[in-house]
Amino acid sequence: MRGYTNSSEIRTYAAFVLILLPTAALCYKRYLSLGTISPFVLMVILFAMLLGSVAEIPLITTRSKKPEQLFRYAPILEDIYSVPVVKELSIGKDRVFNTTISTNVGGAVIPALATIYLLLTQPNNTALEIMLIVVIAVSLLSEMTGGIGLVIPDYIGLIALPFSLIVSPENAASVTFIAGVGGILTGNIISVLTFNKERTGSAFISIGGAGSFKAIYLTTIVASLLSYFVH
Repeated sequence: MRGYTNSSEIRTYAAFVLILLPTAALCYKRYLSLGTISPFVLMVILFAMLLGSVAEIPLITTRSKKPEQLFRYAPILEDIYSVPVVKELSIGKDRVFNTTISTNVGGAVIPALATIYLLLTQPNNTALEIMLIVVIAVSLLSEMTGGIGLVIPDYIGLIALPFSLIVSPENAASVTFIAGVGGILTGNIISVLTFNKERTGSAFISIGGAGSFKAIYLTTIVASLLSYFVH
């Protein structure tokens, strides 16, 4: 957890809560599900992801470069991504970050477990094929932003939606979730492991957290609502 909240983050969470409440009501009425994930379990997952988004599990520590231009743009980045960039820059006088790579509980651990469960209980080669498309998209469109970590477009998981409707309309909801969320997380991991530490860096790089949680949660919500229309 990076321990930082600003007005931008509050607005984002408020928007997610406004979407989550009616979605939870639909789960309670058993209108929504994701394959073998029942409506009640889905409702728990949606709440747990939002609550767990503030928690990080440290994995490894490395060193990465502090970009010189980051000192100028730090306040702007801090406001956009709700990350304490200015504070991170002020720690130590070295020109490198002591970078902690972590995994976000709400944006990585919980959705990854749900994805694995679906793949084990409802094997689907189509979902894996579409996931590969999302992985490639994440690898191409992700960007390592100094002081923030890996940043991906919020809409990127929705790439799986039209493919799911075309090739597996009867399972479009679960396929969209598996391909979208699984693709984002896999692409996220690949990008984090292969980024150029000498070019740019951050004090924290989160898998499923800052820079990618919105994309993962949005994909989960859309896939859940899709199950209302596709059975």
